[in-house]
Amino acid sequence: MTRPLQLIVAIAACLIPAPCLAIPAAEGALSDLQLNNPTPTTILVRVVAHGSMVLGKEVGGARVTITDVATKQILATGIQHGEAGDQNQIMRTPRLMEEPHYSSRPAAAFTATFDLRHPTLVEVTVDGPLAYPASSQRASTTAWLVPGQDMTNDGIVLHLYGYIVQIEHPKPQEPLIAKDDVMLRASVRTLSGALVRPHGDWDSRKTHIYGELMVGDRVLERLQLFYSGERATFEAPFFVPLSNDAPDGITLRVIAADPANGNVGIGQAKYPVLSERLRHNSSRTEPR
Repeated sequence: MTRPLQLIVAIAACLIPAPCLAIPAAEGALSDLQLNNPTPTTILVRVVAHGSMVLGKEVGGARVTITDVATKQILATGIQHGEAGDQNQIMRTPRLMEEPHYSSRPAAAFTATFDLRHPTLVEVTVDGPLAYPASSQRASTTAWLVPGQDMTNDGIVLHLYGYIVQIEHPKPQEPLIAKDDVMLRASVRTLSGALVRPHGDWDSRKTHIYGELMVGDRVLERLQLFYSGERATFEAPFFVPLSNDAPDGITLRVIAADPANGNVGIGQAKYPVLSERLRHNSSRTEPR
């Protein structure tokens, strides 16, 4: 074969399409269809008391609501269920940043699965603890959900700041007798239900815990509360003012504040004040 003829044959061979490189139109359409199919995507939300444990069944859990930011549609809502978590793992075990903090042992969480077609910006809002509405707090954050990319392990963690502060004695609305010497007693817990007490993981020595005796919105006396090992409460005595000085009764307010981590909790209750002429023996008794 002459050289010009060889050149013509080589050029013709290059112009013939290779069958293996051709992509059938049907296969391309199928690929596009799969890319736009809804993909199941799981998100886990965990609501935690700041500096403490997870909000579990002991405190009624927490409500979680997940909303599509663009459409304002609520995608999921429900209650975080489960345990508060392993105290040793959460509070005392060192770990690297990427290691799970709350999910290394069973702990309460809220889980939802969505069929997503495209990345979706959501707002996650949480409220709790549900069993203590007077101490309930709220937090929210936004996050992108990407089809097929689950958020599990610790998931999206939201921290609630505060304490559960309850006046245990005297009971709210219990009539008090003017000039009586009464013992104020209150309990303080983290929002996950863990007791605040000296030398514990939640050390009361680092927390300002005090009471206030009020008439209307005016503070008459500040009461320094001290820990009582009995019933794990804090207590301080006070004298009930004269009924003429408190015609609408008094308010007792207990404040717990940790300046180091920002947790603050308040509990308060109102009490009618009776004239000391109505004094009776049972008015001075306390539960033992």
